[in-house]
Amino acid sequence: MKSEDVNTFTLTNGMKFLVVEDFSIPNANMYLFYKVGSRNEYQGITGLSHFFEHMMFNGSKKYGPKQFDQTMEFNGGSNNAYTTKNVTVYSNWFPASATEVIFDLEGDRISSLNIDPAIVESERGVVLSERSTGLENSPWRLLSESVQAIAFQEHPYHWPVIGYEDDMKNWTQQDLVRYFKTYYAPNNCVVVVSGAVKTEAVKKMAEKYLQPIPAQPEPPAIHIVEPKQTGERRITVQKEVSNPYLMIGYHTPASKHEDYYALNILSAVLSSGQSSRLYASLVDQQQLATMVFADYGDSFDPGLFNIYATANKDVNETNLENAIYTEIEKIKNEGITEKELQKIKNQKLMEFYSQVETIDGKSNNIGTYEVFFGDYKKMFDAPNNYNKVTIEDVKNVTKKYFSKSNRTVGVLKTNVED
Repeated sequence: MKSEDVNTFTLTNGMKFLVVEDFSIPNANMYLFYKVGSRNEYQGITGLSHFFEHMMFNGSKKYGPKQFDQTMEFNGGSNNAYTTKNVTVYSNWFPASATEVIFDLEGDRISSLNIDPAIVESERGVVLSERSTGLENSPWRLLSESVQAIAFQEHPYHWPVIGYEDDMKNWTQQDLVRYFKTYYAPNNCVVVVSGAVKTEAVKKMAEKYLQPIPAQPEPPAIHIVEPKQTGERRITVQKEVSNPYLMIGYHTPASKHEDYYALNILSAVLSSGQSSRLYASLVDQQQLATMVFADYGDSFDPGLFNIYATANKDVNETNLENAIYTEIEKIKNEGITEKELQKIKNQKLMEFYSQVETIDGKSNNIGTYEVFFGDYKKMFDAPNNYNKVTIEDVKNVTKKYFSKSNRTVGVLKTNVED
């Protein structure tokens, strides 16, 4: 697949389309990337982005409650959606013959979503329950929310995607209507369609079902910059668990930054597979942890590079934490090996090509690059950008970001000493 395989057009209302014609199977998909996530909220309305992900399936003018899913399933399709700190993404998969029905469904819910107070109250109960059971049942969720809140003191990444309970209970009808109008505007959405469809046909359907929806003023810019962290921050959370949980977050730059690819490679060196640094040392050799992994995700603003670990039976979490720092210091001082670097580069290349082999991978990757990197064409530079990363680059980003003063450490355990 090459960048020339992506056809683009923008409707008069500002909605941008990226289309890939792929007739390898008689199916197609549609990904809608709305540039709205919890970073667009403020205290008082936290959780609204995630709430609208639920509301979008609750009926609109033409298709009433539950009819979105029923109509899609009747036409052989399925769908999914997710909300993050940065975006809300809706994905539809369907036989190519049902493409027009999908356009009708999406056009209906974007133009005339039913924000009926009775439906709002019902769905409010659903998300409140999701919040309480999530925190109750998932130690990781509880710990990561706590770490996030300490690591970010001013930027909107401070609050959880699901929102604060008191905010969730007090959203007003006015809050909902304004938020939907602002962020579910066509000019705030990038649509990717891949599969057994012709670009001209997609354009005609887009003009018929989506172009009549009026554009809105640009959403307010997020201008808050998290101040530089000037000392280690620590938090201990108490919860009944069999073994301690540990999370360490280092402040790192946004996806558009030049260090993105070196940090991605570092993440893989630390925790991708059983031969990775952290797994081999902490799980296999020293048996300090039952699991360990690193996560460096895409973000519009500077975020966190996180390391997660669960202590093994009778292991003190301080010993586990120090063992993680030992592995990081080794990379700072000695770097990584040429063999490790090449292995990760090969992995990244294989991942890239296996993803773009499927229509699903095509849409997801194209949309992600368009939204997070500002241009889908940068996706085709990714293999080369990974290939350019040197041992010295990996060593440098480890030294640059993995300092004690730049980290936030969270421990979740049963017994907290007085």
